[in-house]
Amino acid sequence: MAEQNPTSSHPLKISMVIYPGAQCLDITGPLEVFALANRQLRDDGLRIDDVYEIELLAAAAGPVAMSSGIKLIADQSYREAGDMDTLLVCGGTDESAVAQRANGDLTDWLRSRAQRVRRFGSICSGALILAGAGLLDGRRATTHWMDVPELQGFPDIEVDPDAIYVRDGHVYTSAGITSGIDLALAMVEEDCGRRLALKVARRLVLYLKREGGQTQYSEHLSSQVDSDQFGRLIEWIYQNLASPITVTKLAEEAAMSPRNFARCFLQETGVTPAKFVERARVEKSRQLLSEQSLPLEKIAMQCGFQSQEQLRRAFHRQMGVLPSNYRKHFNG
Repeated sequence: MAEQNPTSSHPLKISMVIYPGAQCLDITGPLEVFALANRQLRDDGLRIDDVYEIELLAAAAGPVAMSSGIKLIADQSYREAGDMDTLLVCGGTDESAVAQRANGDLTDWLRSRAQRVRRFGSICSGALILAGAGLLDGRRATTHWMDVPELQGFPDIEVDPDAIYVRDGHVYTSAGITSGIDLALAMVEEDCGRRLALKVARRLVLYLKREGGQTQYSEHLSSQVDSDQFGRLIEWIYQNLASPITVTKLAEEAAMSPRNFARCFLQETGVTPAKFVERARVEKSRQLLSEQSLPLEKIAMQCGFQSQEQLRRAFHRQMGVLPSNYRKHFNG
């Protein structure tokens, strides 16, 4: 997308659709990025007016109660909205997002308006509302890690479960809650350049691009894999991570031939036995890194890695960050 001229007198209107039960930070976080971009350009002497114009749209003008109980004031009904540059849909509680997906008036309006804006997108579970309107079909998208399985239920969407945000053409989706800020920073960078986006990120005390994906924030692997056939074996794996675990050993525990076991395990869990064991070991190391102060060498040993370097490579491959950096951010 071509970078906009921040000194142009024509403001870019950012329109955010809100609704009862929406998450306040989904809304105020991204919009604060655009507001700070306005302030930064004025402070730098590049503009005396705003590069971004912000508005809140809802079913009707007036106060709208958020999931926290805070009320935001919608400027007008989305049915009455005029031209806009960027259209965003916020996320909300499970119940509120489901209600908006079933709101034919809103989804019809989104389908119509999406054809007339330069770009549109969502924050958090707002992706499910766009998906329900068919606006993500044939595109790559993401959402909050807890909502990924539901988004994957739309067969025509290529879901990236680890991305902080995704841009596919003029369509943007972001992961959970605070990742809407990452998305807005990316839009400011595209519109006005990296220098301004970096200054806004510094004002927010944030990285312009955070390290790794949302996998590092999600729940443990043990709660993500559900297998009737291999449930007891998976428990055995978690109890024996420090010991050598081979396909032959796993097949023996499952009372199957190694070849048949490997085939059935992949079919049941979606991953090979070796990949599952590695993921389980990384999950265990993540727990130890966040809860204890053991040296990396001892953590590697307790999780079944042959060396600290093997732990480092596997952790970075799956989490997108190094073990030392993960500990820095998540060890209380």
